[in-house]
Amino acid sequence: MTRFADFHQRSLSDRDGFWAEQAELIDWHQPFEQVCDYDNPPFAKWFVGGQTNLCHNAVDRHLAARADQNALIWVSSETGQEQTYSFRQLHAEVQRMAACLQELGVKEGDRVLVYMPMIPEAAFAMLACTRIGAIHSVVFGGFASGSLASRIDDATPAVVVSADAGSRSGKVVAYKPLLDEALRLSVHKPRKVLMVDRGLAPFQRVAHRDVDYAPLREKHLKAVVPCVWLDATHPSYTLYTSGTTGKPKGVQRDTGGYAVALAASMKHIFQGQAGETYFSASDIGWVVGHSYIIYGPLIAGMATLMYEGLPIRPDAGVWWSLVEKYKVSLMFTAPTAVRVLKKHDDAFLTKYDLSSLRTLFLAGEPLDEPTAQWIAQGLGKPVIDNYWQTETGWPILTIANGVEKAPTKFGSPGFAMYGYDVKVLDDATGQELTEPNQKGVLVIEGPLPPGCMQTVWRDDQRFIDTYWKTIPGRMVYSTFDWGIRDADGYYFILGRTDDVINVAGHRLGTREIEESISSHPSVAEVAVVGVADQLKGQVAMAFVVVKDVNAIPDDAARLKLEGDIMKTVDSQLGAVARPSRVRFVTVLPKTRSGKLLRRAIQAVCEQRDPGDLTTIEDPSALQQIRDLL
Repeated sequence: MTRFADFHQRSLSDRDGFWAEQAELIDWHQPFEQVCDYDNPPFAKWFVGGQTNLCHNAVDRHLAARADQNALIWVSSETGQEQTYSFRQLHAEVQRMAACLQELGVKEGDRVLVYMPMIPEAAFAMLACTRIGAIHSVVFGGFASGSLASRIDDATPAVVVSADAGSRSGKVVAYKPLLDEALRLSVHKPRKVLMVDRGLAPFQRVAHRDVDYAPLREKHLKAVVPCVWLDATHPSYTLYTSGTTGKPKGVQRDTGGYAVALAASMKHIFQGQAGETYFSASDIGWVVGHSYIIYGPLIAGMATLMYEGLPIRPDAGVWWSLVEKYKVSLMFTAPTAVRVLKKHDDAFLTKYDLSSLRTLFLAGEPLDEPTAQWIAQGLGKPVIDNYWQTETGWPILTIANGVEKAPTKFGSPGFAMYGYDVKVLDDATGQELTEPNQKGVLVIEGPLPPGCMQTVWRDDQRFIDTYWKTIPGRMVYSTFDWGIRDADGYYFILGRTDDVINVAGHRLGTREIEESISSHPSVAEVAVVGVADQLKGQVAMAFVVVKDVNAIPDDAARLKLEGDIMKTVDSQLGAVARPSRVRFVTVLPKTRSGKLLRRAIQAVCEQRDPGDLTTIEDPSALQQIRDLL
């Protein structure tokens, strides 16, 4: 079958037959008896009766054919260290970590909270957990104590695995004091804390609780810890969604469905080949890091490159130097990172031999057309956007060139992927919008395909209420994103349903205005928010980072550029979409994973408390906006 439309249709009309075939891409200890049990919507159980293991599929099964090939390549531009592990060496290290966890009392079904920088031991810990049937819960390294405490209380881990410190932009970020404070604040107290000492920051050990990893690892150098064969429906991990308020929302993922979904995506979407190298420039604290640093590439028999550092340190060519050195075939990063690179000399894009690189994949937030064109032309490589969520675990919308080659459209992530029954609905009536370019809420008809969340950890009702009961008269999974589908079947994401601006009765997506402003040649980055206005209800306010700050040396130049940008929006979207003001800043407030903090910007504009800012990359960015206003 070569037509993607047929491939996709079969995944919906012959769901069980389709996914039974994809399940052949992984190893099973015990065959499944039922592909999908959807007797209790919206809860889907995949590959019921089957037994498998994520760690076996990522590591052990490759030992026969490629034991001495690269499996994990670790590079830190922060500390100047590089370390490569073959599949054989990774297998040994994961067993050592697993033996350490078992000695600390971790059993099948226990939770292990991983609060780590981007170091090999973080990968060992995750794989060791899935090896022995423990459920890992990774929290982004350096997360603030209060947020970490709430996740500890929700996950109730038996053990926490952490390190003395991480490093960012050459500055050491001490983790242990943050963890100690979190454990003081939390109601739940883990039995043990396993500490990896990198020698970056001295730390206090708590007697009878804290255990040093290095001596414990030495004790288990010859450890043999077999994989525990787990039911396909056994939880593999929980991961807390970013930007949650109140009690954290733990996305719960299964074992068998996730392994099958990742294996299929590596074949059909990413076209990864065993023995090649995959570089995902993300963090293990985010879903991309779980799916496409740790599990996906390894399941496919590829080497995975794990990077600690920034895309511009020591210079804006560091990523491309790694592509050359390690013959990277496929790369995955975020549009934000590309926009950061866009501010630097284009020469860095052509300085290194990138002949091994086939495709650059981007995800994390909508990819604007100017950024996509800049990086595609600069690298001379195909750039494929993709759209998905922590909740889904793998792409909802993208291009599956492994099934049928299709052109990309700048500004669109692509088509609905196999397994996803995506529809555009009117949010007020629940009616499906079938004509091209009709704007509505992007939803997915149940069941969610393999690899998607099973439920919210320990809160099935919250799973139903949050995701499945938002559209009148319809029980469908809401992505909470506005979208349109064009006549060719390509989808365009227009922003969050809660990022809609209602200007004098006109509903405008912030994303549409941002896309227009981004097309102005002077603009490097932009964030648009809706701000309360007595006359119009709301007005759009734009905050812009210019490519060259010297181009606006004084107030007169700033006013002229503001006017030019407004004219651009007028000509592309009409006067109704014109921002009330365009303010110029040197940096936009973002999380450490690169997501714009639009709600915090909006709160500052409306003189409200911006709320939880524990994930903010640079607090001075928000202060700049306060000062401007």
